[in-house]
Amino acid sequence: MDSSSGSSGSTPPPAVCLVSGGMDSAVTLAEARAAGFACHALSFRYGQRAVCELEAARRVAESLGALQHRVVDVDLSALGGSALTTGGAGADAIEVPKDRAAEEIGKGVPVTYVPARNTVFLAVALGWAEVLGASDLFLGVNAVDYSGYPDCRPAFLRAFEELASVATAAGAERGARFRVHAPLLEMSKARIVERAFELGVDLSLTHTCYDPVEAGGRTLACGCCDACLLRLAGFEQAGRRDPVEYAPRSR
Repeated sequence: MDSSSGSSGSTPPPAVCLVSGGMDSAVTLAEARAAGFACHALSFRYGQRAVCELEAARRVAESLGALQHRVVDVDLSALGGSALTTGGAGADAIEVPKDRAAEEIGKGVPVTYVPARNTVFLAVALGWAEVLGASDLFLGVNAVDYSGYPDCRPAFLRAFEELASVATAAGAERGARFRVHAPLLEMSKARIVERAFELGVDLSLTHTCYDPVEAGGRTLACGCCDACLLRLAGFEQAGRRDPVEYAPRSR
């Protein structure tokens, strides 16, 4: 879970970086690169409603110099239980919450939580890390503005590192110690925005919105969901302008 840099040798050590297309994962990828790792970006087509985030992930991975970017299919929508995978019409539909107050957003586990998503994603990342000979995984979770998600906390990251040491051939046979780096874990959203500018991350390439709006052939952020509200608050507190386009009703 530490954020120590890669080796000082001439060959950068490999790392697997989870890239969702959002601001936090983009800054995390930039942090991994700045720490001296050779970054392999990993994204998932997991049945999410906002499939535009995969295009954002591709743009981010390319702009930040990932050696490769893979998209893996893991259909979590088959399980249901989240507004991010079962929203829209129908008896099983779960609506994305809108215009919630700041104190509400951090209270309890929201309906946008996708059951065990980070556990599944990290497990796949761990498998790829073994193939690559990597022992470092990067994840853009945040425990300050984490919106109530249980798999964005330090206890989860520590537990996964312990699991990795006994769940892999590298760990069981060679004593490899896998590390889950979460460089944004204790940052506020404002600090994440500032860090993005320090690292030269083009935030116009990112997509954060849970419930994007299609208008005139463009995909716009709704500006009302929890993710948009936290992002907008971070930009405001950092004194910066968010470069992504929001739907008119959010202004």
